[in-house]
Amino acid sequence: MAAGPLTFEPVQADLYPAYGLGRAAAAAGGTAPTAFNAANEVAVELFLAGKIRFGRIAETIAQVLDAHHAGPAGSLESVLAADAAARRLAREAACS
Repeated sequence: MAAGPLTFEPVQADLYPAYGLGRAAAAAGGTAPTAFNAANEVAVELFLAGKIRFGRIAETIAQVLDAHHAGPAGSLESVLAADAAARRLAREAACS
């Protein structure tokens, strides 16, 4: 099956704020990407359950990243701890 040519455009950050948050978390490194992912998963879960509006997903992620103190991701324990803390913060932020 052949496909037509693919064209890629720059991401419009104002339309997709979570994209920029993810890029910033990746650039920060350490446990920041873990916190981003955990917050995103919780926020999307809450959205799909009808508990928050779509626009609240990126807001929740931003609140979690602002509160997260990124540390080194040198062990499974540090990553799991960051994940658990970010999930807790995301539930608190989204539901407040």
